[in-house]
Amino acid sequence: MKAEHINPFLESARVVIEQVVNVKPTMGQLGIKDVKFIDKYVWIQIGISGHMNGDIVFGLHEDVALRIVSAMMGGFQITELDELSRSAISELGNMISGNASILLYNQGVKIDITPPQVIVKENAGKFEQKKALTIPLHIGDIGELDIQVLVS
Repeated sequence: MKAEHINPFLESARVVIEQVVNVKPTMGQLGIKDVKFIDKYVWIQIGISGHMNGDIVFGLHEDVALRIVSAMMGGFQITELDELSRSAISELGNMISGNASILLYNQGVKIDITPPQVIVKENAGKFEQKKALTIPLHIGDIGELDIQVLVS
């Protein structure tokens, strides 16, 4: 994985989060770690094919997901990760990945993305766990969003 292929996802995440949450996120420390599905976490998986193949997985604690969805809903307090809130957080992953695919296309890298899948520990068996390049984004008082890059 080349850094110039990761950067569009970071840039897109920063722009989209700032637009829908009204908080400018900051990038944390780049690292490599195992993607582990744990309690009270939500994962948004986007498949990628074309010049790059694999998955981008956005991970965040349920409380952070609820705060983001609340911000996306204009400040309306969301207290449960129900069908509506899962749809909203899924759309966040879709917006980030869609914008990143445009940035990549402008670099001459053509990819297709799949519709997002929301994964929680209960249905994590659908996803093969492996090592990922991880970049956390700190979203002010809302919390942290981890971008897991599993692309070759």
